[in-house]
Amino acid sequence: MTAPPRRIGVIGLGNMGWPMAANLLKAGFEIAVADARPGRAAQFARDLGGRAGTDAADAAAGADAVITMLPTSAEVAAVIAAIRPALAAGSLVIEMSSGAPGVTRTLAGELASGGIALIDAPVSGGVPRAERGDLAILTGGAAADLARAEPILRALGTSIHHCGDVGAGQAMKALNNLVSAGGFLIGIEALLVGQKFGLDPAVMVDVLNASTGMNNSTQKKFKQFVLSRRFDAGFGLDLMVKDLSIALEIGRASGTATPFAALCREMWASAAALLGPGQDHTALARLSEQLAGATLGAPETGKEG
Repeated sequence: MTAPPRRIGVIGLGNMGWPMAANLLKAGFEIAVADARPGRAAQFARDLGGRAGTDAADAAAGADAVITMLPTSAEVAAVIAAIRPALAAGSLVIEMSSGAPGVTRTLAGELASGGIALIDAPVSGGVPRAERGDLAILTGGAAADLARAEPILRALGTSIHHCGDVGAGQAMKALNNLVSAGGFLIGIEALLVGQKFGLDPAVMVDVLNASTGMNNSTQKKFKQFVLSRRFDAGFGLDLMVKDLSIALEIGRASGTATPFAALCREMWASAAALLGPGQDHTALARLSEQLAGATLGAPETGKEG
């Protein structure tokens, strides 16, 4: 029987990767970290512990398992190519990015030829849940490989769902984000309509959260990041557009008509083009505000009585 992995390489120390690596340390794993940004890995090791790899291959050297937590499948493919010589037969790659299922399946096949297993395990829950270690983790892969990864995943999340073969976790993540994005968009439009009618948006959020209109955005985003005008939830607008594009591609590949999903993706992509790079996904509200000619929370004139 293969021993449980203890030495872990973590590639990617972004908004999610950093707290996830920190929780692996707290759980007693030996970790080596790497990030494309100069000095990021060294800062992690200095502040929290672990070993800072000089690059991704160095962080992966000698690891029982390697976690990739990167923006897109293009970066993942480049990292896999770079670390491949450092991976021993029998090691495990845990691809936790919100990537493209087709690319991940190709990478898994290439690694399998060298006796290296790959599973996908994207996460949902955002930065706060990453910090608490109670993420939802959506997995795809062989049962034996998932069993090997479970001690690692249990240090990162409290809800682990096996969705199917390799790539299934990423497909589910993209579709989850499609539902989340649709809920955010329609909720913002409802707040704008209500404010123009004369309703208080903050009161509207309270009512939605006590009623059937409740969703993740009404609970955890509207007051916290939109009405507050903070727009800093920690997940990029460009990444949401990427995930929605993946969801639409899954629909196309399966021959499923997706008219609402296509419109939803177009709205999010339009916001990204209008607002420019570096925006938080909650800044989508600004596109809806421009279309409505109103700003949420600002006094309205000409309200109905």
